Amino acid sequence: MTYGTPEQPGYGQQPGYGQPGYGQQPGYGADPGGYGQPSPGYGQPGYGAPEGYGAQPGYGQPGYGQPGYGQVQPYGPHGYGAPATPDERNWAMLTHLGQFVFGLFAPLVVYLIKKDESAFVRFHAAQGLNLAITQSIYTVISLVLMLLLIGFVTIIAVAIAWLVLLVVAAVAANRGEWYRFPSFMAWPMVS
Repeated sequence: MTYGTPEQPGYGQQPGYGQPGYGQQPGYGADPGGYGQPSPGYGQPGYGAPEGYGAQPGYGQPGYGQPGYGQVQPYGPHGYGAPATPDERNWAMLTHLGQFVFGLFAPLVVYLIKKDESAFVRFHAAQGLNLAITQSIYTVISLVLMLLLIGFVTIIAVAIAWLVLLVVAAVAANRGEWYRFPSFMAWPMVS
C-alpha cells in the first residue's frame, strides 16, 4: 500500500464501504458518482422541504392523479361501480327520447321508478328532469318576451338547444357514458 494514491479493489476483493462493485448500480440513497451530499453553499439554502416523497411537483408537472395541461377530466362519476348494462342504457336513453313525446313526464316517471335500482339510470333521469324543468322556465320567459318581439327569437333558440341536447344525451346514454348537460341549459335542481 502506497500513500497518496487510492487503491482500487482487485478482481476478487470486495469494494470499500459505500462504493458499488464493478457492474453494480449504487444502492438505495447512494450517489452514483460516489460523492456525499453537497454542503449548502451560495444559492442553496440548508433548510426547506427536501424533494421526493411529500414534496410538491414543480411548475408544469402535474401531481399524482391529476390531469396534465390540455387533458380534461371527464364529468360524472366515471369508474364507479360496474359498467351500465344494456337494460340500464335503454332506460337512460328512453329518459331523454321520451321527452319528445311526453315532455317533463318521461324523465319524472323514470326517475321515480328506477332511482333506487341503478345509479346510471338515476343520473340520466335527473339530468333529463333538470333539462326539462329549465327548458320549461326558458319557454315561459320566451313567451313573456314575445310581447317585446324578441321572444320569437329566444323560443327558437331554446327549442333548437333542447333538441340538440336531448339527441346528444340519448346517444351518450346508449353508449353507457355519464353525460352531464351544461349547467346554464339544465340547472342542477334534481340529483
